[in-house]
Formats: sequence, C-alpha cells, structure tokens
Amino acid sequence: MASTAAGQVIRCRAAVAWEAGKPLVIEEVEVAPPQAMEVRIKVLFGSLCRTDVNFWEAKGQTPLFPRIFGHEAAGIVESVGEGVADLKPGDHVLPVFTGECKECRHCKSQESNMCDLLRINTDRGVMLNDGKTRFSINGKPIYHFVGTSTFSEYTVVHVGCVVKINPEAPLDKICVLSCGISTGLGATLNVAKPKKGSSVAVFGLGAVGLAAAEGARIAGASRIIGVDLNPKRFEEAKKFGVTEFVNPKDYDKPVQEVIAEMTDGGVDRSVECTGNISAMISAFECVHDGWGVAVLVGVPNKDVVFKTHPINILNGRTLKGTFFGNYKPRSDLPSVVEKYMNKELELEKFITHEVTFSEINKAFDYMLARDGLRCIIRMDG
Repeated sequence: MASTAAGQVIRCRAAVAWEAGKPLVIEEVEVAPPQAMEVRIKVLFGSLCRTDVNFWEAKGQTPLFPRIFGHEAAGIVESVGEGVADLKPGDHVLPVFTGECKECRHCKSQESNMCDLLRINTDRGVMLNDGKTRFSINGKPIYHFVGTSTFSEYTVVHVGCVVKINPEAPLDKICVLSCGISTGLGATLNVAKPKKGSSVAVFGLGAVGLAAAEGARIAGASRIIGVDLNPKRFEEAKKFGVTEFVNPKDYDKPVQEVIAEMTDGGVDRSVECTGNISAMISAFECVHDGWGVAVLVGVPNKDVVFKTHPINILNGRTLKGTFFGNYKPRSDLPSVVEKYMNKELELEKFITHEVTFSEINKAFDYMLARDGLRCIIRMDG
C-alpha cells in the first residue's frame, strides 16, 4: 500500500520496465519529494498509448532502462515544491508529456504550443531541476519517461506539464486526453478547421484518427471519409461520425485520385494520422485545389522524404503540420475537459478495455494485438 507524507519519500507500487520488450514488473519504489517547480501527483487512472509501447520495444528508439513508462493519466496533487503557486494539494490534474512554461517565445506566441523548456524529450530520463531521477529502488535510479512516468501510484512532474482541471470531471474518462485523443481532436478543430457542411478525409482510423474524425463531427462536417487498410475498423469508425470508407487496397489507382473522383475534385480538409509517407502525400494531394488544407499528424520514419509536384501547392492547396493538436496544455486542455462535461465531446467510445494496475501487461497485449482503442488502467487494483 502507498503511504504519503509531504516533503518525505513515498514508497508505492510502480510498473518497472527492466528491459526492452520484457513484461513490466510491479515493484515497490521510492518516490522522492518534489523539488523547486515540481509537483508530486497521486495517479488514480491511466491509459496506454502507442508511444509507450514503441519506446518499451525500443526498436529504433534510444533504449533507456530501467524505466517507468506512462504518459496518459489523471490524478490528484499530493504535494508541491518550492515556487509552485497555481497548484495545491487536492487539485485534480492531468500530467502531460509536453509543457507550457508561459515564459518562452513559443508560450507567449498565439501561434505555437512548442515550449522551448518543456517540449517532449523522449531521450531524457531525469528531471530538469537537478538532472536526477525522483524514482529509485534500494538507491538504484529508475528513469523517467517524457517527464510523466504515470505507471506509478505516485509520480513527480514539472509544474509546467501539469494541467489543473474541473474537479467534477471523471478521472477515469478524461485521463485519455493527456495525449492521443487531444492530438487528433485538435488537429481537426485547431488546425484543419473544417467549416460546417464541408468534407473531411481522415487517413488512419486508430485512436488518433478517430479523434480527428470526432473533431470533424463536432465541427459539423457533412462528409467524413475514413481511409484505412484494415476494413475491420470501418464499422467502429461510424460511431465517430465517419460516413464513407476507402480502403486503398481495393483500387488500382492512387487513393488521392479515388477521393478526388468521390468529391468532385477533392475534399475540403484532410488529416493524416498514420505517419506513413505515402499516406501523407495522398492526404495532401486529395484536397481540393484553391482552398484545400491537409494536416499531418503522424510521425514518419526519419529517413523518408515528402515529394509532391510544386503545382499542387501553386494551385492553392495548403499543407500544415501539428504537434499535440496545437493545444497549449495548461491554457487549453481545461476547455477540452469542459467539452466532455458539456457532452459535446464523447470519450466513452474511445475506451474499449479496462484493467487493474496489477494487470497492466494485459494493456500491452491489447495494444500489440490491435485490439480496441484505449485501455483504462485503474491504479487501485
């Protein structure tokens, strides 16, 4: 059982990844008190994102072990470090993998959410304050992951990565807003910005793509075309407002030509959520000339090159990218929570599984089997 005392070390359970690709092990860890500008959070609910799995597998990523993964979660502030003014013990919060210091040029700009101090860093396994970890087992450091490490009953996070939210919001639902769902939703609502009655194509119908479709539904798009190589995803996607489906494998021509024929020249907006370079090019080339906007969300292999004929741009198509749906975490996520509270945003349909903390490896099994969307992890079990 976890014990708590502000300013003291807490001993609690955490799911530790000792080696790449090996099952997580529930261990008792020591969690140090928060230092200056840090917050210690009691994590109540979490969910598993594909990014956790990718870095746990460490195929192509820099391996850093032992490590505590997890970055989609919700909890309650247990204690705060020196200099933390806008959070107090008992506040309901979302820890987020990227931050908002509110002081740098990006944070002061209305056009960016890419904080100089706190933007995502997947290689760093220590805290910014002193370059040390807050987790240990018998004095051995256990590394952090993207500044959150929420697969622990308690975690320590930089205050700029902690979002205070409505205490009435159910933490077992809104925990999914810490990463993927907000990324897809914001890509549509904040970047693509489809008009009511417009047409939108969404490439990739995983959780992020379905969140992009949900954004198109909220915006009032009349046609939402889902593009995916897996036909099993099509039925599920209808719940998110998708009206038509295209499987590129069913055609002997490029999918952008198929979509252009379906929509009298192209869709008004497209959102690409796979990271596949061919899908990225198709998403751009399938938007209508003169006004079409394509938004890239998926992260591609570092060696690929985006190629298209310049005439596609000269003819009035716009290509945009986005990071975390252009949401500034501390400033903007509370309003996303309110969209859920007002029943404008539906989160329940993203949640397809639930496990207790002691069963956390089942969540990885579901993700690896591409079974469902988000798996909720109850930290009390």
